Amino acid sequence: MSQYYDLGDRTLWNPSDGASRLFMSQVTVYQAEVGVPSGIGPMEADECQIDPIAFAAFVEALLAWHANTRHAVMATLSEGFVATVLALAEKANIEVSWEAAERAESHYLKTTSDPRAKEWTAALQQRSRELVRDLAP
Repeated sequence: MSQYYDLGDRTLWNPSDGASRLFMSQVTVYQAEVGVPSGIGPMEADECQIDPIAFAAFVEALLAWHANTRHAVMATLSEGFVATVLALAEKANIEVSWEAAERAESHYLKTTSDPRAKEWTAALQQRSRELVRDLAP
């Protein structure tokens, strides 16, 4: 069985029930964390609609939250979900503004004394691009 994430009459993603259940659970968690509704509607009869305006706002808020997360465990835990949301945004033709994330990363790398600090924006962009293929309906 599978479920459908639709934008209007276009299916953006058709994951298995298990992948969809995990994704929707994380949507709930990150909506609360960033304080912005996701725009991903309820799953009804194995289908849900995505509101492109609300989803775009969620994507921006999520990316900003991730850009400012300096806790190594939180960043690692959230990276897969953030990459998945960014891939879904790309499939929805939602333009993502990476400039704020790049500025936050640049400032952090210039001012940190953490020897484990690394550039993550380019890696996140690459991972989300790779996931676009995996989100094929």
